[in-house]
Formats: sequence, C-alpha cells, structure tokens
Amino acid sequence: MTQTTHTPPPAGKQMLSERVYTHLRDAIMRGDHAPGDPLKPQDLAKEQGVSLAVVREALVRAVGEGLADRLPNRGFAVPAYSDHRWQEIAEARQAIEPVMLRMSIERGDLDWEARVRASHHRLVRTPAYLPEEGEHYSGAWAEAHRIFHRTLLEGSGNLVLLDTFDRMWTASELTRRWSAQRNPHRDGALEHRLLEEAALARDADTAAEILTRHLTRTAAGLTDSPQHGPADDA
Repeated sequence: MTQTTHTPPPAGKQMLSERVYTHLRDAIMRGDHAPGDPLKPQDLAKEQGVSLAVVREALVRAVGEGLADRLPNRGFAVPAYSDHRWQEIAEARQAIEPVMLRMSIERGDLDWEARVRASHHRLVRTPAYLPEEGEHYSGAWAEAHRIFHRTLLEGSGNLVLLDTFDRMWTASELTRRWSAQRNPHRDGALEHRLLEEAALARDADTAAEILTRHLTRTAAGLTDSPQHGPADDA
C-alpha cells in the first residue's frame, strides 16, 4: 500500500496566512464586517497584497473558528444573527457549564476561591469599551471575561470538560459581541457579581441557576429585537 506524504506549506506562506487570518479575525470582532456580509477572497488578497491561495487558507481557518461560513457556490461570509448554530452552542453550554460549576463548588480549594475573586476583580477593573477598538467590547475585556468564566469552572479539576469549555467559548465569541451590542441595557456586571458571590458562598444551586440564566440571556439577545441606549459593562 502506498502511503501518501503531505508536504507542509512553506514557512513564508504560513506566516502570510497567519497575518491575513489575524487581520480578518480582528476586523470581524471589531464589527467592520456586519453579520451576513460576504468575505470576498479577491478583495482581501488585493487589500493584504497576498495570493488567493493564502487568503483562502486564512478563510478556511476562520470557518473552523466559527468566524465565517463557507456557502455552497457563494464563497465565504460572516455568519448571520439567525444562524441556528448560536442556539445549539448556547444549549450545549447550558447543559455542561452549570454542571462544571457545581463540581467546582464541591471540589474547589482556597486557592480556587482566591483565583475566582482575583479574576472577577480584573474583569470589573478592565474597561469594556475603547473608542479605538470599534463598536464591540475591547480585546482586553474579552480576555478578562474569558478568564473569569474559566476560573469559575477550573475548580472542577476535569481537563476534558475544560477543553470542551475552551472550544465552545471560542465558537461563541461572536454571539457575545453581537448580543452585547444589541442589548446595551443588560446589566452584565451585576450578573457576574452575583455569580462570583454565589460561587464563593458555596451555594451550588444558586450559582448554577445564575449561570444558566446568564447563558440563556446571551443567546436570546440574538433573537430579541435590538434595544437602544447607552451600553452597560455587559
């Protein structure tokens, strides 16, 4: 039997593809491309000064990260608000994360409590919006938000479940950004504070309920009519 050897792409091409992917990811996260907008390889190639092959490689990676859709005979596009995938991811998170939080509250030690408190403090102290980063919340706040939610679940000690959380978090990043933009009056800061308090009080039932409600509201934000007004730190 003949074994096929796959030759990795040249290092230069990999670097170009990484650069184009980073540019594309940041542009989508900033809201430069609206939901449903086409992502035209020819335009991206011209803008970035690279070949179509490099752009397509970056676009395929964006599809794998949930940042773009590959449409049959229609090329690539930013996912739409109405994409059923967002509700499926939310359903999966609602099934898994409250269970993990219960495990954390049962198993977490004093070091876990200290890390939960520190990660919440970092989240509260990080500006949610910066003018230079566009209409969506800042990259620094997004990272503080991820760390807070992950730290809450790390007390479970289950690396398989934490890996599942990591993949679902990445896949749902657009959901959070769009939901926050469409529902600016939502008091996400209060939700996070109540979540921290219930976890540190070792109140598993209340913490799981708050987390489930928190996740539900994010997904519902894409199906509800947009609200208008000044944004809270959500």
